[in-house]
Amino acid sequence: MNSQEVVTLYQAGKRNFSQADLPKVKLIFVRLNGANFSGANLHMANLRGADLRGVDLRGADLTGANLRNADLTAANLEGANLSHSSLSGANLTRAKLKRANLEKSILTDANLSQTNLKFANLRQSKLIGTILTGAILLGTNLNEASLLGANLTEASLVDTNLHEANLTDATMPNGKVYIEILA
Repeated sequence: MNSQEVVTLYQAGKRNFSQADLPKVKLIFVRLNGANFSGANLHMANLRGADLRGVDLRGADLTGANLRNADLTAANLEGANLSHSSLSGANLTRAKLKRANLEKSILTDANLSQTNLKFANLRQSKLIGTILTGAILLGTNLNEASLLGANLTEASLVDTNLHEANLTDATMPNGKVYIEILA
């Protein structure tokens, strides 16, 4: 299946693309809200600026995908593989990313407010300027992640791995800005 076929089928009312094999598909600025891509192969897909509100991407392979400025509000990405993907400027408000793999991903200036990131892997990811207000980070791996200037106001950081994470100028859950003091 190619990009045009996906768009044509979606416009005709089809919403179920579960298990679809769509590596390197280009769906730039396409409206696909409410579609089901659970278990789909979207490896290296270009979904920049796409409307993916409420999309089911559970267990999907989005390794190396371009999701810059995509709208993933309330999307379900539980168990999805987003390692090495670009989500800069993406809106993931209220998205479900429980147990998702976002290792070495770029989430600069993304909005992850009220997002469920329980047990997600964000090791070595870039969350510079990212909004994580009210996010659930229970057991999340942020080892060696860069959270420079991120907003973690009211975020839950219980059992979160922040080993070697850069929190410089990040707003912590209590509303205070983290300032690293060098000896």
